[in-house]
Amino acid sequence: MQVVIVESPAKAKTINKYLGPGYEVIASYGHVRDLPAKDGSVDPEHDFHMLWDVDPKSQKRLSDIAKAVRGADGLILATDPDREGEAISWHVLEVLKEKRALKDQPVSRVVFNAITKQAVLEAMKNPRMIDAALVDAYLARRALDYLVGFTLSPVLWRKLPGARSAGRVQSVALRLVCDREREIETFITREYWSIAARLATPRGDEFEARLVGADGKKITRLDVGTSEEAMAFRQALESSDYKVRSVEAKPARRHPYPPFTTSTLQQEASRKLGFAPAITMRIAQRLYEGVDIGGETVGLITYMRTDGVDMAPEAIASARSVIGRDYGDRYVPSVPRKYTAKAKNAQEAHEAVRPTDLGRRPKDVLRLLEGDQAKLYELIWLRTIASQMESAELERTTVDIDAVAAGRALELRATGQVVKFDGFLTLYREGRDDEEEDEENRRLPALTAGEGLLNKGIKTDQHFTEPPPRYSEASLVKRMEELGIGRPSTYASVLAVLRDREYVRLEKRRLMPEDKGRLVTAFLESFFERYVEYDFTADLEEKLDKISAGELEWKDVLRDFWLNFAAAVGETKDLRVSEVLSALDEMLTAHIFPPKEDGTDPRLCPNCGNGRLSLKVGKFGAFIGCSNYPECKYTRPLAVQSGENGEAVDTGPRVIGTDPDSGLEVTVRDGRFGAYLQLGEAKDGEKPKRSSLPKGLAPADVDLETALGLLSLPREIGTHPDSGDPILAGIGRFGPYVQHGKTYANLDAEDDVLSIGINRAVALIADKQNKGPGRGRGAQGGRELGAHPTLGGPITVRPGRFGAYVNHGKVNATLPKSMVPEEVTLEQAVELITAKAGSTPAKPARRSASADGATKAKKPAAKKTTASKSAATKSTAKKPAAKKPAAKKAAAKAD
Repeated sequence: MQVVIVESPAKAKTINKYLGPGYEVIASYGHVRDLPAKDGSVDPEHDFHMLWDVDPKSQKRLSDIAKAVRGADGLILATDPDREGEAISWHVLEVLKEKRALKDQPVSRVVFNAITKQAVLEAMKNPRMIDAALVDAYLARRALDYLVGFTLSPVLWRKLPGARSAGRVQSVALRLVCDREREIETFITREYWSIAARLATPRGDEFEARLVGADGKKITRLDVGTSEEAMAFRQALESSDYKVRSVEAKPARRHPYPPFTTSTLQQEASRKLGFAPAITMRIAQRLYEGVDIGGETVGLITYMRTDGVDMAPEAIASARSVIGRDYGDRYVPSVPRKYTAKAKNAQEAHEAVRPTDLGRRPKDVLRLLEGDQAKLYELIWLRTIASQMESAELERTTVDIDAVAAGRALELRATGQVVKFDGFLTLYREGRDDEEEDEENRRLPALTAGEGLLNKGIKTDQHFTEPPPRYSEASLVKRMEELGIGRPSTYASVLAVLRDREYVRLEKRRLMPEDKGRLVTAFLESFFERYVEYDFTADLEEKLDKISAGELEWKDVLRDFWLNFAAAVGETKDLRVSEVLSALDEMLTAHIFPPKEDGTDPRLCPNCGNGRLSLKVGKFGAFIGCSNYPECKYTRPLAVQSGENGEAVDTGPRVIGTDPDSGLEVTVRDGRFGAYLQLGEAKDGEKPKRSSLPKGLAPADVDLETALGLLSLPREIGTHPDSGDPILAGIGRFGPYVQHGKTYANLDAEDDVLSIGINRAVALIADKQNKGPGRGRGAQGGRELGAHPTLGGPITVRPGRFGAYVNHGKVNATLPKSMVPEEVTLEQAVELITAKAGSTPAKPARRSASADGATKAKKPAAKKTTASKSAATKSTAKKPAAKKPAAKKAAAKAD
């Protein structure tokens, strides 16, 4: 009996059917080990010794694999055909060696690019050993990511409260988004005019020609910059005689696009289907693993993590056969097409993403697939077939025209394009804008040199240059690939991390940096510039590729990196927060203090009139405050809001009206925690009356009546029918509420704090009293997921005022926005809690010296497979440091 290890249970079931008796196929469920999320998992002082923890949810699976291997004739490692798959095979083999499950059984590695019977059986005929160079490249990449994340992130927590994390690729991707935003903010709009003549042939055929030259000089797009210049050209053209100087028609060919790679699939699925990269990869995974066709599970596409663009000879032959049958021999090129990747650092060991059977048309599998799966399969099928079709044949015509006026010689040009043979365009066009489509289909009438033309009107249009567009997820992926940053398989996860960390947000399918993302990028550019440089990151990726090719020793690359990186981190230890704020204030000036339209100083405090505004930092992150604090307590968010095109929007106090009782102005303002209302100004050190806005009420929609009602809160609704005590309605730190004695009940979204009646208030109070106190008994009422597999104690998922979270003991880990609380599993909760515990260095260390240590003594933690004595000694020596006051203070700041 041969034991075969694959990654997913779906794949295991399918491959078991293909191989039949004599084989037992077992799933590892992806990675089985990882670096523990704590300090010391990679030890540069001991030749980058790495500690690996077996994933708690993998313990039983590995035991089952070991049990099966002990009685087997051989072990076949058949995980995915990429670096991650190679690493998983290596991890499984290492664990089996430690469990002494292997004796004399032969061990081999097989890879297949598609889950079809033919591909799997062919792979079994060509076994090999685990590729040591690929494993080394994985180890180097994993160590680098760990060293950057676990070394740089604590620096961020100490020097920049509110920051979440930094990463080797993540931070560079964030810089791309922030740099683009900076370009938009500093962009200077420039006026220009376009001038065109509507002309007609003697036969009455009309077309348009644009002005391209005057008096022997070329006129480019931005050369006509004022209305006076435009009007002068218009007058000259209106009195000109027109004659065709030359007509040039050139044949042209447009070649098809290569089949999909991981990144081009993500880009086109985003443009054409509106799928985020993570969604595209999730759907592609399902298509790769297959669907049931005639009682047999069949993979519909080849492996979706690749940057190769070529296809197997049999796939090319199949595509050409389909093209001939469906579109005719005219659409089949005489020679099959071969493609090579143009992306930097491309690895072409695997095929492009393509259907496993090109004869399986989209309509044939429509009823077998879910809606999004069918859309993605059709996109992949169309692109693959089109890649082997004949080129489109075009004719591009350029007509130069002379316009002669009194004392002036003007030149105009008209261009057109005609598709003579559509070729691959009959099937597939890459996502483009409307302007490109119009240009492609523009036709010109028949014209001959020397022919006179009639003037049918002159058109002058004013334009303004626009800043570069913000990145979409597709264009950011494309840019990262062009620069050689990261790998195709990581793009989706990098974008997901940026959004989960709330460093960027997606608006109208465009990525916009959040203030905390801008701060992190500015900090890294100021103090770790080299490590967020595009060329440096791309060069490091190239070295990792050379490791995978066996050209570099992986630990040599780590030593070179760590020597300079550790020194750069050391230089920041003595930095004062004030120095950091000063550097960030200067770098982000265009963002936080954009010029005002009236020309006044944007740093002048609008409250006291003589204070200077600058960047401040508090326990909740950065904000803008006045230099006259505490006399002047003016604050606002980090940056003024910006419109759709990046223009600044005034966020200063807006006067709504005057309170008829006090005669004081009522204003709506922006603060660190959002918009709020204020009555009058601070006087004699007393704070003015303020009220936050209820959720869903936009500052622009607040009128005087609503504002006065909110400022009058809390208001008495009536008396409770049982106690006779008053029931009040107000807005607190957790939103609108009703209060009866010591019972506070939050209002639902449909309740209005200004109009809620006594009956509804009594019902909310009664409901809250039945549930119990929110921070006491009620807080314990979350959904229990089970006991922690290594530390013991219950794990629960609970609602919180900042969103749902999972709890274990004193550790609370917020759920990512993409995770549904009702669907959270114990395994997912353990991962979140482990990551959270590892991200707060001081507190976990203090607990592990006492309570956690006692727990571990009773029940062993996840097994450390390569722990060294020196690393254990180092870890133990560090624990008492957590009790020092300085460490406690640092931990508080980090939180």
